[in-house]
Amino acid sequence: MPRIIVVLESIFKQLVRRLTFLFSALIGLVILIALILVTYKKEPIIEQLDVVNQTILEWDSEKLIIDNPEVPDEVKQGYYLVAESSKYMGPLAKEPLKRYAGNNLSCTNCHLNGGTLSGSASWIGILERFPQFRGRENKIGTIEERINGCMERSMNGVKFDETSVQMKAMIAYIDWISKELEDLNSKNFKGYPAIKLPELAVDLNAGSQIYVRECVLCHGKNGEGIRYEDFDKGYLYPPLWGDDTYNDGAGMHRVITAAAFIKNNMPYLQATWEEPKLTDEEAYNVAGYINSFQRPEKQNKTADFPDKKLKPVSTPYGPWTDNFSPKQHKYGPYPPMISFYQKTFGLTKTK
Repeated sequence: MPRIIVVLESIFKQLVRRLTFLFSALIGLVILIALILVTYKKEPIIEQLDVVNQTILEWDSEKLIIDNPEVPDEVKQGYYLVAESSKYMGPLAKEPLKRYAGNNLSCTNCHLNGGTLSGSASWIGILERFPQFRGRENKIGTIEERINGCMERSMNGVKFDETSVQMKAMIAYIDWISKELEDLNSKNFKGYPAIKLPELAVDLNAGSQIYVRECVLCHGKNGEGIRYEDFDKGYLYPPLWGDDTYNDGAGMHRVITAAAFIKNNMPYLQATWEEPKLTDEEAYNVAGYINSFQRPEKQNKTADFPDKKLKPVSTPYGPWTDNFSPKQHKYGPYPPMISFYQKTFGLTKTK
């Protein structure tokens, strides 16, 4: 009997030692995890990519957004809305009540590389600029109102409710790329970098030749664009005129705005704001040529710019507070008009 007691005591002591060791190891593991959690700093997504001069070599939406586990669902929803707009909020949306866009364009047909590309009206940092004054409404406006302006004009559609799921998702996406992908934007421009305006009116013949040489491959002989193989995704290269494009109240229908976009971004993947391919004059002439064709009509355009002095000189529809012809407002030359507004009203106009 005493021997059994001795054996049991020995087993008990070994068990106590093992439990003590396991408990100590567990405590150490908990402390280690706690230290990791306290000191851990998430690697910025951009540092995981090949970058040259703060500009990504290739926009990869799958890697950055779609398949990225760090991206919240609401942000992904916002991305799909802006990148496959026709499918998720346009004519191809399965539910009629979700059809807000009136054409099959995507927001990212103009806001290139998911809205991250410098020189193409990048969305990175844009939330910091709102609320802001806009002459078209002649008041301080919100980012929601700015998005709805694009919906009614560039997308030839209708407004969202400002508290809608779609609106919140798009703003969440813009906010996310501004914080997580800010280094994709090599320089923060408000809109498009300015061009030097020619002293002459648009030369439509020259614009036609430039279009054939530089644009027709992607946008088609008749400006019809090229769709994705997956038809539901919309346009790989958007139409530039006709029924399925921006309407005549959109900013892109102004020659100066279109020319600045073209100069700094087109031909796509060949030109950037740092290294453009077209000259200012070439971009100007081809912008006028593109905007010489028929497109959808925006209703009630006369209500734009309640203070008509603030209307951009290249706005192709009246009324205006000057005596320049409608043709000159549409095709220039613009320097005399800019000079008139400076001398008469003390306003410095750039578009």
